[in-house]
Amino acid sequence: MIRARTAALAALAALAACAGQERYDVLLRGGTVIDGSGRPGTRADLAVSGDSIAAIGDLAGASARTVVDASGLVVAPGFINMLSWANESLLQDGRSLSDILQGVTLEVMGEGSSMGPLNPAMKQELREQQGDIKYDVAWTTLGEYLDHLERRGIATNVASFLGAGTVRVHELGYANRAPTPAELERMRALVRQGMAEGALGLASSLIYAPDFFAQTPELVALATEAGQAGGLYISHLRSEGNDLLPALDELVDIAREAAVPAEIYHLKMAGEANWPKLDSVVARVERARADGLRITADMYTYTAGATGLDAAMPPWVQEGGLEEWRKRLGDPAVRTRVRREMRAPAVGWESLLQLAGSPERVLLVAFKQDSLKYLTGLSLAEVARRRGISPEEAAMDLVVLDDSRVGTVYFLMSDQNVRRQVALPWMSFGSDAASLAAEGVFLKSNPHPRAYGNFARLLGKYVRDERATSLEDAIRRLTSFPAGNLRLQRRGSLRPGYFADVVVCDPATIADRATYERPHAYATGMRQVFVNGTQVLRDGQHTGAAPGRVVRGPGWTGWK
Repeated sequence: MIRARTAALAALAALAACAGQERYDVLLRGGTVIDGSGRPGTRADLAVSGDSIAAIGDLAGASARTVVDASGLVVAPGFINMLSWANESLLQDGRSLSDILQGVTLEVMGEGSSMGPLNPAMKQELREQQGDIKYDVAWTTLGEYLDHLERRGIATNVASFLGAGTVRVHELGYANRAPTPAELERMRALVRQGMAEGALGLASSLIYAPDFFAQTPELVALATEAGQAGGLYISHLRSEGNDLLPALDELVDIAREAAVPAEIYHLKMAGEANWPKLDSVVARVERARADGLRITADMYTYTAGATGLDAAMPPWVQEGGLEEWRKRLGDPAVRTRVRREMRAPAVGWESLLQLAGSPERVLLVAFKQDSLKYLTGLSLAEVARRRGISPEEAAMDLVVLDDSRVGTVYFLMSDQNVRRQVALPWMSFGSDAASLAAEGVFLKSNPHPRAYGNFARLLGKYVRDERATSLEDAIRRLTSFPAGNLRLQRRGSLRPGYFADVVVCDPATIADRATYERPHAYATGMRQVFVNGTQVLRDGQHTGAAPGRVVRGPGWTGWK
C-alpha cells in the first residue's frame, strides 16, 4: 500500500513538472510584446501551437521545437495592408517578398475593381490587358479567385472587397448611364453573392471610369447590401483635390443612408492649393463619428500617388473601356477637345496632371510594350520634349502606343500633412501597391517606392525618427484597428487563441530604402515573420513557406 501510494505521488509530481514544462511549436523569448491594443509593451514570452497563439507571459519552464531569442526586439501582430494591389503579383510570385519584409501578413485587395465576378467578356478583357505578368483566368467569382490563390500557395493571408466598378461592368459594361431597375437588382444580387463568398464589403474608386459614372443612389443601393451582410463601404473619393470636401460629404451620406461603416481610401489633400483642407477634413470626419457613424480612413506614407494616365484625361473619353478610349484618341477632333480639357481647370472631374502642378512632377513608371520600356522613370515633360510635342499630346500618344493606361506617379501632397495624418487615431495604412520581388519580371517596370517601404517608413521615419505618434499606437493602427473595422475573426491582436500572425522587428533599424529612382529595394529591420503559426521570415530571410489563407468577411456563409 505504501509502495503504491508513493508511486502515485511520484506520478502526480511528474505530471505537475510536465505542466510547467509544456512543449510548444514556437517560443519567442524575452521580446517586448506590443499586443495591438495600444497599451505599452511589456517584456514577455510568446508561445505558438499549431496555427494559433498558445500563451503569453513568463514561460521560463516551457520548451519548443523552434525557440527564437527576441531580446531587445518588438513582438507584434502581423500588419494589415488595407490597400493592396497584390492580386496579380501573387499569381506570379506567392512569396510576397516586399511586404513580408515589412511585416505584412494580410493583403486586402479590391479598390474599385476586384478579380470577380467576371462574365465571359470580362474574362477575355482580363487576358488581353495583361502586361508583364501572364496568367490563366481560371475563376469566375471573387471567392473562386481567392481560393485559387490559396491553392497556388502564398506567404501572406489574402482578403478582398468587391469592386463596385466590377459589378457595374458585369451588368452595364463601360456605359456612362444609370442602371435600369432590372440591372440594379442584378447588381445588388452580385453584391449579396460576393458577401456570401467572403468579401469584406463594397469598394469604389470614383475618379476613374467606370466608377465615375455611378451616381450616389446607385452606390447607396449597393452599399446597403454590403452593410446588411456586416461589411464595410470603402472608397477612393470622387475628388481628393479641388472638390475634396463635397466628395467626403458624399461618403458620409452613403454611410448614413446605407447604414454601413465607411472608410476613405488613401486620404490625401492633392494639389498645393488643397493642402490647407486637412483641418476641415478632420473636423468633418470627427463630427460624423460623434454622430455615431463609423467613418475611418487609411493612407500611405508618401507625398506622391501612383496610378495611370487615365487620371490625367476626362472620363468621357474613356467611356466604353480601353479600346474605345484608344479609338477616340485617334480622332483629331477628339484629341483637340481632350487637349483643351487637360489644360483648362478641370470641372466635374479630377485631373492629377493639373493637381501635380507640372508635367515635370509626373513620372512614367510602367509600360506594357517592350518598345516603350526605355522611357521608364522619365517625366512626362521629358518624354514630350524628346518627341517635340506638348505633354498633353505625349500622354495621348502613350496610351495609344502602349495599349494601356501607362503606370504613372504624380507628386501631389505635402509631407507636413502626411506627418499629421499619421497621428490620427482613426487612420490605418495601405501601400496601394502590389507585393513584389526585386527580381525577374518585376524589374521590367518601376513601382512606386511604397511597394517596398510603406510600413517600414511609418515605423522608421514617422515613429522613431520624427515621433509623430507612439510605436504602440502605430502598431494598433496596423493591426487590431483595421481588423476590428473589417470584423475579422481572431486576427489583429496577440491573444491566446488568435491566429499566430506574428512579427519580430528591430525598432532601432527598421527603415525603408526604396526611392523613386531606385524603387526595387527591400526594407530593413524585420527579423522574423510567422503567418498562421508557420515561419515565413527567419532572421530576415524568406523561408519559402506558403501558409497564407483566405480571410473571409462577416457575411461568409461558411460561418453558418
